[in-house]
Amino acid sequence: MSELLTSLGIDWRLFIAQLINFTILLIVLYKFVYKPVLGILDERSEKIAKGLEDAENSQKKLQEIEEKEKKVLTEAKKQANEIIKKAEDQAQVNKEELIKKAQEESEKIIQKAKKTAEAQKEKMMADVKKEISSLVSVAVEKIIDEKLDAQKDEQIINEVINKQ
Repeated sequence: MSELLTSLGIDWRLFIAQLINFTILLIVLYKFVYKPVLGILDERSEKIAKGLEDAENSQKKLQEIEEKEKKVLTEAKKQANEIIKKAEDQAQVNKEELIKKAQEESEKIIQKAKKTAEAQKEKMMADVKKEISSLVSVAVEKIIDEKLDAQKDEQIINEVINKQ
């Protein structure tokens, strides 16, 4: 075989030396280049994986926050509607109370006006009775041409008033 290598122009000692040099070179490259490059690639892969995981977590948190926001908005709308409903109910109650008070007040005013009118009517009737009694007294005096006593005057006046 050494003849075959020699006929091809290959020196087996040189070939072994080159093979040893190549093996040393491979070991040196593996130790100083390949391992650090693999370490950097692994570290980079871990960073990318962590970044993707963080992005997924952020997306999940964002969705949770959006859901919470929707719940809060729904609850706020519900509370606002309840407050509006209560305000409307209170306004209706206030309206009814005001109407009731106004009706009571108008009833009082009407009653007062009736009492005043009744009192004025009674006063007017008393004034009319006085006037009539005085006219009757004058008429009786002229008719009789004499003045009757006060008791007789009163009796005649009452009779005339009661007839009317």
